[in-house]
Amino acid sequence: MNPKKQNNPSEENSFYETERLILHPVSLDDAAFMLELHNGPNFIRYIGDRGLRSIHDAERYISEKFIPQFERSGFGNYVIVEKSGGKKIGAAGIFEREGLDVADIGFSFLEKFEGQGYGFEAATKVKSIGMDHFGLTRLSAITTKDNFASQKLIGKLGLKFRKYVTIPNDDDELMYFETE
Repeated sequence: MNPKKQNNPSEENSFYETERLILHPVSLDDAAFMLELHNGPNFIRYIGDRGLRSIHDAERYISEKFIPQFERSGFGNYVIVEKSGGKKIGAAGIFEREGLDVADIGFSFLEKFEGQGYGFEAATKVKSIGMDHFGLTRLSAITTKDNFASQKLIGKLGLKFRKYVTIPNDDDELMYFETE
């Protein structure tokens, strides 16, 4: 999974916009928001408990998981901000996951912002970032068998179900989707 890193350094760690959203690379300044997001009931149910219980835990997670991937690949996890109110509402990104050969697109939202089309809007932009800006030729997505909203969104993004997978340190069998 060696993506073509963009030669233009201004492209790296950029802010991106859609009609209603601003996406910016997650940073230590986002620790309180990431703590809230990662402890939401749907995040824990469908993505998993990441063990974030304090701002310090969130800062460590960002420092160990998200920032190194941006430094290595130029892309990663983006905080999603609603333009109209400036509120952080979710996160979407492209992740290099252990156990997957193809970079994985993922997304999560605070519950009160689910079902409003933000997921498709943000995920479409993130897919474009990976493929158009960083030259990824394929993207994957994984989700639990009972996360029907994510399955629907992944399908709208043009990814097709390929198989069931289990990733390291997770016993759950996940649905694996990939671009054509």
